[in-house]
Amino acid sequence: MNHKDLDVWKCSMDLVTLVYQNTAQLPKEERYGLTSQMRRAAVSIPSNIAEGSARKGDKELIQFITIALGSVAELETQYLIAIRLKLIEENNNLEDLIIKVRQLLLGYRNYLVRKT
Repeated sequence: MNHKDLDVWKCSMDLVTLVYQNTAQLPKEERYGLTSQMRRAAVSIPSNIAEGSARKGDKELIQFITIALGSVAELETQYLIAIRLKLIEENNNLEDLIIKVRQLLLGYRNYLVRKT
């Protein structure tokens, strides 16, 4: 299956867009701090799904999905830090999408583990 057909990839691409929109409002002095970190973590999610899907077997794909899960946790933490520092407002759409992507990744990983 092509990675572009996966719901988890599509949702993670939506998450990248939302992260870019939300980090655009961070202060200029955060350009090389939280802005850069949050964007890199977000981009890493669909990138790892795509790279894992291009590999030979499910074991490698599971590893890349696990890395994507780590990026989701990293992004969520950075988002919560930005809120605590009052650099951005809470955004339920962003929070909900982070949760949805995590759930889809976990479901996909569980499916692959059962399959192998």
